[in-house]
Amino acid sequence: MSFLQALLIGLFAYLGSKRTPWVFGVTGGWNMIGRPLVAGLIIGVILGDVRSGVIAGAMVQALFIGQITPGGAMPADVNWASYIGIPLALAAGGTGEQAVALAVPLSMLGLGLFNFIMTINAYFPHMGDRAAEKGDGAGIRRATYLTVIPSFILRAGSAMLICYLGAPLAESLINNMPTQVLHFFAVAGRMLPAVGFAMLIKQSLSQKWMIILFLMGWIIIGATNMTVTALAILAAGIAALFVMAKGETKVVTAGTQTDEEDDCYEE
Repeated sequence: MSFLQALLIGLFAYLGSKRTPWVFGVTGGWNMIGRPLVAGLIIGVILGDVRSGVIAGAMVQALFIGQITPGGAMPADVNWASYIGIPLALAAGGTGEQAVALAVPLSMLGLGLFNFIMTINAYFPHMGDRAAEKGDGAGIRRATYLTVIPSFILRAGSAMLICYLGAPLAESLINNMPTQVLHFFAVAGRMLPAVGFAMLIKQSLSQKWMIILFLMGWIIIGATNMTVTALAILAAGIAALFVMAKGETKVVTAGTQTDEEDDCYEE
């Protein structure tokens, strides 16, 4: 991996990190560029292997598909998993399985980095408060902009250095790794995404009987030649009919109650 490639990956790692004010804030950064699927595409373009990048990104995305980050709570740092795990695996000649295997420990290490950045940035609100007490508008703006510097240095710098210096090490590890260990990574790479989907299903299903809908979709995909896109359109239609039918039931019930109340009032 060249220095320029590592530099570009580090830049996108910063833009896709949490609390980055650029690219429409959290919307374009953490929730778009920071997603493993999008990161895989970006990394694939930078490294010249879009196909492998997208495949690795999709596999890492499946692992974290059920993760949510309400407020400042973050169970794992998807940014490091994406912008360090995927490029290291691809640069070392690995596949999506190796990217998933690297993503898990890196997401835990990245979480420590995130907490460290938030600890440093806790100083700047106090700087802004002192400026506000003096009526210093420029000081308030300065305190706001200064919070970007630690995040940029630590996010972009760590991703760039690890990708640039760690690629030869990752390549050596993968090439000299025993066959049994590589087989374990291959199996784990297919099993771990199931954890992400299980978390997503647990959050999405408001009632237990809805698991039947998930099983129906799984059976349709397995028993027919229907594509995922076609199944998604079919599922959207069924969901729309379900919501409409449920809404009409509430309207009828409400109308019945209103009639009874009117009859009682007349009596």
